[in-house]
Amino acid sequence: MSDWLDSWLITLLFAASMTITWYLGRRFGRHLYPEPGEDPGMKFTDASVALLGLLLAFTFSMSLGRHDQRRLAVVAESNAIGDFYTCASLLKEPKRSQLQVVIREYAQLQLQKWHEPFDAAAEEQAIQKSQRMQAQMTEMVAQAVEGTSIAVPLTNTLNNLTSTYASRVAAYDEGLPWSIVLLLFLSSVVPAFLIGMKQEQTRQVHLAGTFSFIVLVSLVVFVILDLNQPHRGLIHVSGQPLERVLQSLGSG
Repeated sequence: MSDWLDSWLITLLFAASMTITWYLGRRFGRHLYPEPGEDPGMKFTDASVALLGLLLAFTFSMSLGRHDQRRLAVVAESNAIGDFYTCASLLKEPKRSQLQVVIREYAQLQLQKWHEPFDAAAEEQAIQKSQRMQAQMTEMVAQAVEGTSIAVPLTNTLNNLTSTYASRVAAYDEGLPWSIVLLLFLSSVVPAFLIGMKQEQTRQVHLAGTFSFIVLVSLVVFVILDLNQPHRGLIHVSGQPLERVLQSLGSG
């Protein structure tokens, strides 16, 4: 899902919809009469709540897994930058210093996104600049490998740098599909409606339990959605791996 709508806005929509449907269920339940003995309708209410719990667990696991994937992608990219810089240090001057300067600027560019507010246009410009710097490093490596014994490791570390960058960008672009969010929404409002209907039908309204249920479901939904907004939100991947590797590169 995209970042154009903050997770807290969607969470408020979930909470409001559940409250409204619970109230509508109560209004509908006023026209029903209590049924003697075991109520078969409670089975549908219990089944809908169980389905909601299963879907919450499924989407939470999916969101947490993608968050962890983004974290590992940042670690892999920072390691790739450090390995490429180390391999470049084995070159002879002046090619060594020239390549190391570009690598250091490249690392600073990747770290810059963690210190600035997210902007889609700026992010696209950063991607284009990163690709131009990768092309520049590729050209410099092509010139440096002539007559050197480290041609293979230098090329491999460059390939690793570009591939880990592509993996990190792809991990940040991937989010929770809107179809799953819609299914989660429907699975939240249907139990709220059935609970409200049954409470009014039996003339036993439990406000504390009902609103506790709505709040807990809304909080879980918020965490799920916040995990899927990697560029902003309360839960985000730390840029410390890139900071540490940039410190290890020195000031040039």
